[in-house]
Amino acid sequence: MLLGMKENSVIIVGTGLAGMLAGYEAFKGGKHVIFLEQENRNNLGGQAFWSLGGLFYVGSPEQKLMRVKDSEELAWRDWANSADYDEVTTEDSHDYWPRKWGREYVRFAANEKRSYLKKLGLNVLPTIGWAERGSGDASGHGNSVPRFHLTWGTGPEVVRVFREPLEKAEKEGKVEFYFRHRVDELITEGHGSARRVVGVKGSVLAPTDQVRGEASGREVVKQFELRGQAVVIATGGIGGNLEKVRTMWPTERWGKCPEELVRGVPAHVDGRGIDIASKAGANLVNQDRMWAYPEGMSNWDSIWPEHGIRIIPGPSSLWLDAEGNRLPTNLFPGSDNLAVLSHITNTGHGYSWFVLNQEIVDKEFIFSGSEQNPDLTDKEFKKLAGKLGPGTHVAVKAFMDNGIDWVVEDNLEDLVKGMNSISPEGSPKIYVDQLRKIIEDRDAQLDNPFSKDAQVNYIRIARGFLGDKLIRCAAPHRLLDKGPLIAVRLKVLTRKTLGGIETNLDGACLNPDGSVLTGLYACGEASGFGGGGMHGKNALEGTFLGGCIHSGKRVGEALARS
Repeated sequence: MLLGMKENSVIIVGTGLAGMLAGYEAFKGGKHVIFLEQENRNNLGGQAFWSLGGLFYVGSPEQKLMRVKDSEELAWRDWANSADYDEVTTEDSHDYWPRKWGREYVRFAANEKRSYLKKLGLNVLPTIGWAERGSGDASGHGNSVPRFHLTWGTGPEVVRVFREPLEKAEKEGKVEFYFRHRVDELITEGHGSARRVVGVKGSVLAPTDQVRGEASGREVVKQFELRGQAVVIATGGIGGNLEKVRTMWPTERWGKCPEELVRGVPAHVDGRGIDIASKAGANLVNQDRMWAYPEGMSNWDSIWPEHGIRIIPGPSSLWLDAEGNRLPTNLFPGSDNLAVLSHITNTGHGYSWFVLNQEIVDKEFIFSGSEQNPDLTDKEFKKLAGKLGPGTHVAVKAFMDNGIDWVVEDNLEDLVKGMNSISPEGSPKIYVDQLRKIIEDRDAQLDNPFSKDAQVNYIRIARGFLGDKLIRCAAPHRLLDKGPLIAVRLKVLTRKTLGGIETNLDGACLNPDGSVLTGLYACGEASGFGGGGMHGKNALEGTFLGGCIHSGKRVGEALARS
């Protein structure tokens, strides 16, 4: 079957946020856009739909309202220190384009990003969050100031503002969607640096009405072929493919990959598009760079296999390794995600513990995912008021009651008994006396407005920021005085791909010799959010949705110019 095309047709493989942006800008620029997607229409918007909707803005009105001074210069300083790009040499230039993409992204975040989205109808909450606060070094990783802006409507709202104009364009014949069309191969002509991509071949999969995120069948009904002016790979990363995650795991930096992983994305986020581009000649770089979270837990109400949810914590929980040792106090919750991950996996055990109490869980715990935050997703002020007030959030209460990784008890002895009962077979035991001493040592630092404990000191500093004091940081108190006590066994959760297809600033894919592979573009996770890894070795959060928006926008604009 040869699908129809027009003289100005471009093909976008994948209907996640980055692909939608590329298609949106391309049809605005006069192109006829054909989307190919292996899943059904229910999955339009990809992983962005499941997100909390965090956006990295610099110098925003919301920051000014919260008395936060920020600038493009400071943001780029933070970004470059966190990215820690490798030096570019004549022999090795794998971070040449990533650095350029990183710089352009920070410029975008400090200038047009907010107004671009605002004009489309996207709004953010007036309070801002402080993600990736760093681990105490001004020259190291982390955000110097809060920059995490939460979308009013979470991920589904981010998807909506692009889905609606695309669906309108579909009705007008400017855009076509072909769902359950899996691309298996890129069609190329020519050889060497003269090679160009001219189309795709693939398989039509059997129809399905499964809900968003569920693993779908792979029964092939027939084959298809399609040619166009250009092909865009916007198929996402590798986070749902646990075998590939383990293959790419950076053991030199993070130690052995844990045997137990939970998926932060559906199983169809498998990296196939990256491999298909590579087979056509596209250069891949920084494949061992990824973003996994150490604060994952098994979803009690799973949608996809090994479905994991991330806790987005405030700074007050005690963090222990599998043996019951407190993590270094500069590695407190919300400080330096990958440093914590490396510390935990290098202990030889793939899990850790949060220990806290009811007051902390009520004030500080948010879960990632639009479905975990109906108060924000539904855009109902009444629900939001309930979240800001006293009491336990409905999603948190559901995990307290049903989560297999949660222990809730009235005393420390029973808490430790519960922790040991849900630990993997053969794992270290937690001892009551050991844990009591850690808690009491920490609590002894609360009698004065100063202390020698870095985490306790940081909690006091954090409450100097109005956003933290209002909704994200409990007042310092003795953990044993305000029950019930809570322990959560934390697993490593896969999420984002930070490396991938090397691209120039137009999103055009490159050959291994650095020349352009004509006719092929990439955006979103497939390109490491731009260049083959614009984040470098680390990330500042709120930059993944923004990275899809920025890279998809640039590709769409380049298609319109071509």
